[in-house]
Amino acid sequence: MTHRPSKQFNTYKEGLDLELLREYCMEHGEARTFLRGETLEVAGETAQWVAYVERGCFKYMVRNGEEGKDYCTGFAFEGEFVADYPNCLSGKNSEVTIMAGTSCKVFQIQGKDLCSLLESANMRDLKQAISDNLFAQVYTQYLDSYRMTTRERYKRLLSRCPEIVQCISLKDIASYLKVTPTTISNIRREITFSL
Repeated sequence: MTHRPSKQFNTYKEGLDLELLREYCMEHGEARTFLRGETLEVAGETAQWVAYVERGCFKYMVRNGEEGKDYCTGFAFEGEFVADYPNCLSGKNSEVTIMAGTSCKVFQIQGKDLCSLLESANMRDLKQAISDNLFAQVYTQYLDSYRMTTRERYKRLLSRCPEIVQCISLKDIASYLKVTPTTISNIRREITFSL
């Protein structure tokens, strides 16, 4: 069973009214279910999908070829959109593999359809606002990796999304925070004993 985060995990949505996009996906999209581990997009292949996540969660993965390891760079939870944005709009190759972290139900549309919708006169401002907010989210995450300790970033992650520990593996949380699972385990133990 997955849990919807009580606070917004992905801050790009703050201040945006995405209800029209949600409705569009639900009305015009294909309802699909994904089993844990199935992919929506594969890095290096043409990015083509945007999906509204009705149930479950996805994780964004990148591969470090030198190390031969995959790293988790983000998540999309229930009530959020999942896509390699903006690559899905133009059909460029995906930069990430988007994989179901749990069993999921989505309503997916072609990225080119979203592009057409966002190019309409009344949606151009929203298209720019989404891009601006995504940039701000990624920029803050990048800066936080320098200005905050791992413990601070883990605690902030829990405050934004307390249910994450029930639907995301320790390994994926550690990968997202760019540390080992042992480090996260130790931080959890410290937090538990300090309460």
